[in-house]
Amino acid sequence: MEFHHVSVLLQECIEGLNIKPDGIYVDGTMGGGGHSLEICKRLTTGRLIAIDQDKNAHIAARERLADYLDKVTFVYDNFSNIRQILQELHISQIDGMLLDIGVSSHQLDEAERGFSYMQDAPLDMRMNSGQKFSAYNVVNEYSEDELNRVIFDYGEERWARRIAQFIVKQRQDKPIETTGELVEIIKKAIPKGARKDGPHPAKRTFQAIRIEVNGELDVLKKAIREAGEVLAPQGRLCIITFHSLEDRIVKNEFRSLEQPCICPPEFPVCVCGKEKKGRVITRKPILPSEEELEENYRSRSAKLRILEGI
Repeated sequence: MEFHHVSVLLQECIEGLNIKPDGIYVDGTMGGGGHSLEICKRLTTGRLIAIDQDKNAHIAARERLADYLDKVTFVYDNFSNIRQILQELHISQIDGMLLDIGVSSHQLDEAERGFSYMQDAPLDMRMNSGQKFSAYNVVNEYSEDELNRVIFDYGEERWARRIAQFIVKQRQDKPIETTGELVEIIKKAIPKGARKDGPHPAKRTFQAIRIEVNGELDVLKKAIREAGEVLAPQGRLCIITFHSLEDRIVKNEFRSLEQPCICPPEFPVCVCGKEKKGRVITRKPILPSEEELEENYRSRSAKLRILEGI
């Protein structure tokens, strides 16, 4: 299948990065290379470090960036390892980094990856196909309490306990192996009246399991902290999120980089020694335009926040 992904908030990200032609930039979630391409177009002697843990993304991006391969270093890894990646490339500072958090359009559309509740497929949801732990392990091996925690905390699903109970009961007969089976269990667990309004009944549970499988929230926290250590003065960190959990993490981590002091408020001076790493450019997140919302419905929940290094 062709790797298809529509780059969300593309122009806003490029403007936010404030690209210098001779700068060093990182696209931590390269995907199909949409954002990467626009960064490359603005570089002369600069360099782009393009990171992704999806092999299909690398195949597609290399083709899309064919005219700029002399400016790109491709890295097959997770963006949370940014400091180690840069150390191995002998780079001490970067002028900008972009993260487009979450699952790509291609990953949703590629049925066998198991990300979508709209297509029947094996329970997978791994962003890195080389990883052994998958959605199958979560659904079939987690206890009821563990399932409840994941679905409630990461999916913000009010029916988390019932869904966990129904999953545990169903798998007593045989393992739950496909997304279709899981969707039917979720539908049975959520009362009919509660299924009339709002998103697809399986949306929140699938989101929660995907986050658990890929450790997405911990990865995001680590990446922001590490990026703060390597961001050059006036360098920009741009992060696109797609749900409230991610956005909350970005907002809080940006704040901690801008206001790192942990001393009690009654202390007359700071003694903790924590240094400010950046300043927040976006007090409120940047949202998609009406035009973009019409062209790409998957952008409807996107939010962009920007931090500048000091």
